[in-house]
Amino acid sequence: MLMRRIELVDASPAEVAAVLERSPVPDRAVRAQAAAIVDEIRRDGDKALHAANVRYGGGLPIEQIKISPARMAVAYEGLSPDLRDALEDAAGNIRAVHREQHPVDHLVEPVLGIHVERTWSPLRRVGVYVPGGLAAYPSSLLMGVIPAQVAVVAEIAVVTPAGPNEELDRTLLATAALLGIREMYAVGGAQAIGALAYGTETIRRVDKIVGPGNAWVTAAKLAVFGDCGIDLPAGPSEALELVDHTADPKAVAADLISQAEHGPDSVAALVTTDSAIADAVVDAVAELLDVVERADTIRQALAANGLIVIADSMASAIAFVNSFAPEHLSIQTADPETIAAAIPEAGSVFLGHWSPHSAGDYATGANHVLPTGGLARAYGPLSVEDFGSWRQVQTLTKAGLAAIRATIGSIASAESLTAHRLSVDIRFEDSP
Repeated sequence: MLMRRIELVDASPAEVAAVLERSPVPDRAVRAQAAAIVDEIRRDGDKALHAANVRYGGGLPIEQIKISPARMAVAYEGLSPDLRDALEDAAGNIRAVHREQHPVDHLVEPVLGIHVERTWSPLRRVGVYVPGGLAAYPSSLLMGVIPAQVAVVAEIAVVTPAGPNEELDRTLLATAALLGIREMYAVGGAQAIGALAYGTETIRRVDKIVGPGNAWVTAAKLAVFGDCGIDLPAGPSEALELVDHTADPKAVAADLISQAEHGPDSVAALVTTDSAIADAVVDAVAELLDVVERADTIRQALAANGLIVIADSMASAIAFVNSFAPEHLSIQTADPETIAAAIPEAGSVFLGHWSPHSAGDYATGANHVLPTGGLARAYGPLSVEDFGSWRQVQTLTKAGLAAIRATIGSIASAESLTAHRLSVDIRFEDSP
């Protein structure tokens, strides 16, 4: 079978739980090895960074890892006009969408004489990880850098692994030039995360690291969390299609394989109440595999993580989708808006027959750095807000403090924290 099939009405709770069980967090062995690499970078700086590049690949010699803006500019000048226009169009859309996300300060006066303000400030320095190596992802560079620029982060350091023969993708370099990047390093994997988190002689430490990567990158981000901020642990790409009889089987199939081609560990799932449309989608997938370049990768992904779920009702289908909490959710039904309102737990939702995943991956302006492995229950897409921090500012007048004096005193006494009560009462001693 091309994809595993499960009938929800006949499946046991254990079977359903097994289907839902997945995690963006790598296994313990990978986490331990990534943590060891990170510790070496923290301890020995450039020396360890160079050694890791030699051992694991993906990085240039230490004296060559910093990419000059001049080299980026040369790559930009070498772009074809069509690709240059495409990158600029995508960047413009991403910038337009993310400008509307800029946080707004709030001031509340819950009691006369008490002001509680919430203010947002951009981070000073962030690191953006861009996957690379065998493939290049200029789109991920756009998605990571533009929100940081909209947030007005002062310093942005980009890291990305070199490809075969220690070469960097020219389109990636050109995209960096388009964005005005001044600091870019040819280094990837866990060692890149360690360098960003703790700093080396060549790469200064950052306040936060964002961007997707492989299991080693994810494990390294988890290892540095606490010493350095991270966006979220990102696992393999996921696509879930919720469809009914109105869907075009070929379009649904194309959406599924568009995410499956990311890698053999990608997840591709179809949920429907209609067995006939499920069969038609599977047939369409088989046909499309004859015309795509990464058919072997897609077949591996479908064999490992391809899934067809047949529900006995749309309510049951919706419940399954919410439990799955997918990274990408496509709703191709007669009334996608109504169904979407019942599914809050998804990273990026695509409504209707004319909304393919690839539109969001590249050009709508929505961010494609998304929660995977069910983390859409607690996280959302990368946004401008991820590139700053909130603080609270509280100002009280004498009248304001007097208004809540008894409240503070009662709760402090209940918690046996009498000094808390004293810090209020003492201000009113000998006070008229």
